[in-house]
Amino acid sequence: MEKTIDESKQGEALVLDQKKENSRKLFIESYGCSMNFSDSEIVASILHNQGYNTTQNLEDADLVLVNTCSIRDKAELTIRKRLEKYNAVKRINPGMKVGVLGCMAERLKSKFLEEEKIVDLVVGPDAYKDLPNLLAEVDEGRDAINVILSKDETYGDISPVRLNSNGVSAFVSITRGCDNMCTFCVVPFTRGRERSREPQSILEEIQDLWSRGFKEITLLGQNVDSYLWYGGGLKKDFEKATDMQVATAVNFAKLLELCAKAYPKMRIRFSTSNPQDLTLDVIETMAKYKNICNHIHLPVQSGSNRILKAMNRLHTREEYFELIDNIRRILPDCSISQDMITGFPTETEQDHQDTLSLMDYVKYNFGYMFYYSERPGTLAERKMEDDIPLEIKKKRLDDVVQLQRKHSEFRTKAYVNTEVEVLIERSSKKSDQHWSGRTSQNIVAVFPKADFKVGDFVTVKINDCTSATLIGEGIALSNL
Repeated sequence: MEKTIDESKQGEALVLDQKKENSRKLFIESYGCSMNFSDSEIVASILHNQGYNTTQNLEDADLVLVNTCSIRDKAELTIRKRLEKYNAVKRINPGMKVGVLGCMAERLKSKFLEEEKIVDLVVGPDAYKDLPNLLAEVDEGRDAINVILSKDETYGDISPVRLNSNGVSAFVSITRGCDNMCTFCVVPFTRGRERSREPQSILEEIQDLWSRGFKEITLLGQNVDSYLWYGGGLKKDFEKATDMQVATAVNFAKLLELCAKAYPKMRIRFSTSNPQDLTLDVIETMAKYKNICNHIHLPVQSGSNRILKAMNRLHTREEYFELIDNIRRILPDCSISQDMITGFPTETEQDHQDTLSLMDYVKYNFGYMFYYSERPGTLAERKMEDDIPLEIKKKRLDDVVQLQRKHSEFRTKAYVNTEVEVLIERSSKKSDQHWSGRTSQNIVAVFPKADFKVGDFVTVKINDCTSATLIGEGIALSNL
């Protein structure tokens, strides 16, 4: 499970350079994981070439698109509420068209058109290049739908429009889909099987970002450690590859090194990792290059071997500990974050205590924690009874959240009276006299603005902290 994001209140659209031929206005909102936000940038690029400029004003839009998440029931309910808002606007502007993109679109397919009368088109994550054709159908008064999953689409030939960009950091998608089939997760059904993007197109996108002044990229995928380029196609078909394809194949460790060597002044992050696929060569590559950030998001989901097996997580508690130990040995200053699910079917109090003890062993820097939400179509929904009462799910979630706060404070306090390198991203939310940025470990730091500016790497002396934020003063510009 990947961390979820809801930034709709900040506005999803960036007003592009106006062109005379671009007379229509697109309003696009994204919900869910980072991949959805990256996909929205691809959609904006495709539609820009079709005569659409993006707008931050919903009421001005000719076309409204919402990029959806299906990972939890709450996420889908949020989308339904947004459609109610669109409907209110559409009553005033009946010419406005509304489309649903992403995982929820793929999961519900034509049912969406039946349930939500406001919706004019439904487009799955692999069908965005078909948007011009689908919009032509809509312009002729017909509903339009394409949710066909692809075996090879990676959008590697699309130059994304950077929505809501701070001009400093950006996502670069490297894989699509997932093969892991965790029993609680809809991603394999909504985004298809794993396939990887050609390395050269990744490097070219990073070059474009570097030439435009960006200082940090995040290599993005449902499971980045599964990256494997051998000439195209699904990862599962690699066993049929030729000897030449095997000899020249690029795995994630090699891709990470290619990026780090080609752009030594560009900070590189990646997300999300799966414990079963994070190999030692990736950790060793991180240690080798200073510009690869010392942070690994490593979802574990549960600390109980019995529950891990029920989830079809292909690692044990003991194997996870071994991986953590190797990270600590090779990258002593690496921060580690988690995803955790409480109340999975059949979870006992002992299983819950196993989760808490695992957290005590790792002492994560931060995490994303949820109680189990049954998702239609998953193996857990089809084969397992959702038998944990909601009040117990919530109580166990509260236990996990409170323990994580304790561990976050422990980890953050360790930086007090030390110096860290911070990449300035924006003004602090609490004070326009302070900058906000992140360390290599993905920890937010704030400090007085002085003569520094957005995009600067600054050495910051940490004097204080909260459980989630470092507080300090800038000492000098630093060189990555």
